[in-house]
Amino acid sequence: MKISRRLGKVKESPTLAITAKAKEMKARGEDVVSFGAGEPDFDTPGNIKSAAIKSIEAGFTKYTPTSGIPDLKKAVCAKFLKDNGLSYEPSQIVVSCGAKHSLYNIFQAICDDGDEVIIPSPYWVSYVEMVKLAGGVPVILDTKQSDGFKVKPEALKSAITTKTVAFILNSPSNPTGSVYNRAELESIAGVLISNKIAVISDEIYEKIIYDGEKHISFASLSKDAYSLTFTVNGVSKSYSMTGWRIGYLGAPDKESAAAIGRLQDHSTSNPVSFTQKASLEAISGDQSCVYKMAEEFKKRRDYMVERVNSIKGFCCIRPKGAFYVFCDISQTGLSSFELARRLLEEEKVAVIPGEPFGCNTHIRLSFATSMEEIKKGLDRIEDWAKKI
Repeated sequence: MKISRRLGKVKESPTLAITAKAKEMKARGEDVVSFGAGEPDFDTPGNIKSAAIKSIEAGFTKYTPTSGIPDLKKAVCAKFLKDNGLSYEPSQIVVSCGAKHSLYNIFQAICDDGDEVIIPSPYWVSYVEMVKLAGGVPVILDTKQSDGFKVKPEALKSAITTKTVAFILNSPSNPTGSVYNRAELESIAGVLISNKIAVISDEIYEKIIYDGEKHISFASLSKDAYSLTFTVNGVSKSYSMTGWRIGYLGAPDKESAAAIGRLQDHSTSNPVSFTQKASLEAISGDQSCVYKMAEEFKKRRDYMVERVNSIKGFCCIRPKGAFYVFCDISQTGLSSFELARRLLEEEKVAVIPGEPFGCNTHIRLSFATSMEEIKKGLDRIEDWAKKI
């Protein structure tokens, strides 16, 4: 069967592929430690599950408005105002099947063939492929570990051309865990605003943040920043609801939100009805679960960073957010894929190669797993590092 040239250029997600392989090995009875998963290992909180069950029992299982039920959109507006200092109307909100879906929709809505989108590297693996699927051209902007993997305004300015339509900001970052402070955001905002470049601000990890860092939404910087920004978030990471598939965006105006809504009309239609009710409870209900998970993630992060930096040939900086350690393996002399392959085959430890994130000298280790598994996996990596 013929496959379109557009889709033929898209690569498989390595994070999903490696996680799937680790699960297959576990299913065969092999003792695999996986540092691959990009999802919290905690159960979805009980009040959220109860809200979904109640909605099903009440018969809330039919189609809903394409861009989300009114109550959820109002709750998202309230959340944006309270947490981020952003004032949106429900007509600017689009609820989708996960934050990934929201991002995909935005690129489809703003990119024409040949339009360039600046993507700081290291980057989440799907950004590049989403831009390609929209007919756009990914322009990779390398950052340095010595700079905390953050974009400098001079480098950003040099990457902009007459074809540039958008810039992707991910803070806290997957895979690096870097978090931009207000001054850093303002320094790049000046460049983007003066060139009228749209900003896609992926804030899915905003509540998983450490060391007194404060999450700053790019759109909150000024009216000009707001007018250029799509703010993307969801319930997957903060509430351990990865499988529930609810994300949302705040658009800079109702016209762009309506355009994305039309796209959703003819693709997925509405997000699942009863998971919208569950997400309403997540956003509006008791938030203590969020802080408890973040506290546990911090303990795991501290342990993993200390252990990684004690292993021969491995080193990392301390992530300020999310639940990943982006580990420099350049001293091993191995590529990220080769190292990942050998760890899985020789030690039954699954890690994610850095090459698909735009950084072949690194691997990503997720600490969204139990402390017991983290200790066991790092013991195996340490033993293996002594042998190579």
